[in-house]
Amino acid sequence: MKMTFRWFGEGNDTVPLHYIKQIPGTDGIVWSLHDVPAGEEWPMEKILEIKQQAEAAGLHIDVVESVNVHEDIKLGLPSRDVYIENYKRTIEKLGTVGVKVICYNFMPIFDWLRTDLQKPMGNGATALFYENSRIADADPFRLVEEINANSALTMPGWEPERLAHLSKLFEAYQGVTEEHLWENLRYFLNEIIPVAARSGIRMAIHPDDPPWPVFGLPRIMTCQENFRTFLKLYDSPYNGITLCSGSLGANPDNDILAMIHEFAERIPFAHIRNVRVYENGDFIETSHRTEDGTVDIAGIVRAYHEIGFTGYARPDHGRHIWDEQCRPGYGLYDRALGIMYLWGLWDANQLHAGKQVTGS
Repeated sequence: MKMTFRWFGEGNDTVPLHYIKQIPGTDGIVWSLHDVPAGEEWPMEKILEIKQQAEAAGLHIDVVESVNVHEDIKLGLPSRDVYIENYKRTIEKLGTVGVKVICYNFMPIFDWLRTDLQKPMGNGATALFYENSRIADADPFRLVEEINANSALTMPGWEPERLAHLSKLFEAYQGVTEEHLWENLRYFLNEIIPVAARSGIRMAIHPDDPPWPVFGLPRIMTCQENFRTFLKLYDSPYNGITLCSGSLGANPDNDILAMIHEFAERIPFAHIRNVRVYENGDFIETSHRTEDGTVDIAGIVRAYHEIGFTGYARPDHGRHIWDEQCRPGYGLYDRALGIMYLWGLWDANQLHAGKQVTGS
């Protein structure tokens, strides 16, 4: 297992690179060009700038999250081919600088959804929270305004240029079904996976977050059966999954351990985090510790150890603790604690298997 840490770039992240380097066993950043709108080709000079910054801090840039997919591709519009060509050229550029994995998603409009970015947890910490009933009755436009008003930093998937066209996007998705989304995803994969293979990059789709339809929008990356279908759309080791235990764990019916074992060869990237799910469908993001949530993090790490996982992992979201002022879900303190918890579990599995603990 190779541990990484998501970083949003200088001037757009409260965590400096040299702090990330100090987290034991953490060798690389998970990054993106957040100022490049979805659909545009990434400029090489900006890619090289991130590479130079990371390497100066002793970190690699093997994992990109995300190269966002333009909505016209998801909608299957005639204009999609222009955006797909831009996507291909971006893949090729990333391959030349040593990128090994590109995480992306195929969620209509919203990359993720929460109703509260700073939900009090009762012990002084706060965390990202999803209130099921509020989503059912919410005006999506008002909810987006409220969430953005509570964050001083741009939220991934909620970029201003995307949200400025929210009304038109909802109109465009009228009548779009899951079947349409599957077919448009197939078209996209047929175009990009050969390019990724030539570039030595494994594409890794992220589960829908949360893993069910929201605001009447279809969602398809939600469960084990759907991932099985997805992997058959283009059967290649370069067509894989970002297995996110937090996103999938919001639905207690998802058997994440079974997914790890079934899809072992097709998981180049893992997000390992915990959530606590309530009986009414609400959920809150907790510490990574197994007992703090309803996701079996200890079992998940054991499953990765059992399959001999050599891919990339990151702790994903964290709570906001010790009065840290940070991007919601992406502070230093709790994610660093999460990494140490994950390494502790990994080392325990190493010792149980009779192997010497020598690092990742």
